[in-house]
Amino acid sequence: MVTRPISCSAGAAATRRMLLRHSRPINLPKRATASSPMYSPSTGTVRTITSSTSQSNNCVTTQRLRLPIQPSPIARSARTYHSYDHPPPPGPFTPAEASLLSTAYAHVPSHGFTPEALALGARDAGLLYISPSILPDGSFSLIRWHLHVQRTLLKGKLVEILGSGGGERMRVEDKVEALAWARLLGNETAGVVRRWQEALAIMAQPSYIPASLAELASLADEILYLAGDVSVDPSWYTKRASLSAIYAAAELFQTTDQSPGFRETRAFLRRRLDEAAQAGGAVRSVGEWIGFNAGAAVNVLRSKGLRI
Repeated sequence: MVTRPISCSAGAAATRRMLLRHSRPINLPKRATASSPMYSPSTGTVRTITSSTSQSNNCVTTQRLRLPIQPSPIARSARTYHSYDHPPPPGPFTPAEASLLSTAYAHVPSHGFTPEALALGARDAGLLYISPSILPDGSFSLIRWHLHVQRTLLKGKLVEILGSGGGERMRVEDKVEALAWARLLGNETAGVVRRWQEALAIMAQPSYIPASLAELASLADEILYLAGDVSVDPSWYTKRASLSAIYAAAELFQTTDQSPGFRETRAFLRRRLDEAAQAGGAVRSVGEWIGFNAGAAVNVLRSKGLRI
């Protein structure tokens, strides 16, 4: 309430009437409509500001201003969860970054996940040689691009992976194996299998570990969702932790597999999934199993001469 004090002395009565007659009304904000003056489209509420003044032997005239409450930054921000029933959130890359990374991706089989591949991608995209500097994580951005592309391709190839019926008669465990195997084959299709140990060395750097683990968790969640897992108990977490560890170990095994069609990798994946099923999803067993495989992965990479 904004207060306009006006003198009410006997000698100023005429002046008071003149001031009140000629004072301009205060316009309400555009958001407060005539049909619903208290309504704010952003929050549905308004704030009433009230103030007053007092003077001895004076009358006080007041006017109230009803102002819409502006939404807080939190209210304006997009949702922080992902839902398959709503449009997906924006991807992790801007259009400029996606244009550069998509062309550089084709040079990974020959040059690896390196600045050279990024420079060649910038050349193919018609960009300046220094364009890779827009990538805050350098070569790691190229690794994230591979992980993101291969993960999102699973949903589009679901019929191809599980059959025309979408695997309606398959067990969830069998569909998980089929999807995990299809994701491993994506490394071969993209031609990055022989370069993946270089990528693992970059991902093992402390500054990139959180993003790498987040992408691995997203992959495990995507596979279990596409497989039809509907668990809502604590096994929701243990299944994803177990699958993350199994897939990471199978991917590492794949980098050293020389068998035709990665036959040994497929057998390795099947054995590990069977072991996880026999463990019954015990949290302690999963934790110990993850720790063992993480240590084994580091030892294999060190034996290859990688500094980890």
